[in-house]
Amino acid sequence: MRHLTTLSGVALAIGLLPVHANAATIPQNISAAVADPARPAEDKARDADRKPAEALAFAGVKTGEKVVDFLPGGGYFTRILSKAVGPKGHVIALSPAGSPEKFTAPSKAIAADTANYPNVTAVEQKVADLPAASIDLFWTAQNYHDLKNIPGSDTVAFDKSVFAALKPGGIFLVIDHSAPAGSGVSDTKTLHRIDQKVVETEAESAGFKLERTSDLLKNPNDPRTAIVFDPSIKGKTDQFVLKFRKPK
Repeated sequence: MRHLTTLSGVALAIGLLPVHANAATIPQNISAAVADPARPAEDKARDADRKPAEALAFAGVKTGEKVVDFLPGGGYFTRILSKAVGPKGHVIALSPAGSPEKFTAPSKAIAADTANYPNVTAVEQKVADLPAASIDLFWTAQNYHDLKNIPGSDTVAFDKSVFAALKPGGIFLVIDHSAPAGSGVSDTKTLHRIDQKVVETEAESAGFKLERTSDLLKNPNDPRTAIVFDPSIKGKTDQFVLKFRKPK
């Protein structure tokens, strides 16, 4: 048994096993960010399913970092990232240029709340327009699959833009709804799911190294055959968490 434990430890150390943080390994800046009293009650009600503290700890979010929250939606992670990076850090809530107002309004409201989130900037622009090597962490949750549904979109080009924007050693963190292995992109529009392997292959083709995967949001009871908005599975889909690093 001791031999097996040692082997597991070695495999984990070199990134061969999926991992996730537990409560004992959550840094103070992250635990305080999740406990932020300014967070909406509806956001806090989703914490049990989304596991934000563990997800940020897995990404390695540190104080003082410059972070992009891409396609931030209602700002669930924007608020937490803001508090986690602290007053010396900066969060860019980034929506593509031309995004409908209903999608950008929440980010603008958070950025306008300077009493609670003075380090948040809401912008609408291309990822390619971010200054080169200026970002510590590029975060995108539950929406990589959506890029496949935009006519004329090129997700490999998108990944290359993320790569260029990150500092050497920077992190590209992708969370998304799992589709069955081998399904490719066939479910991105119908079920809003994507095959994990597609994301891995595309990011690696852009120059990233897959550093870790996490089973944090895995749900073996999700057959991955229903649209993610179906009441039977909404909020509890099987999801993958991928941590890519830009080599130094």
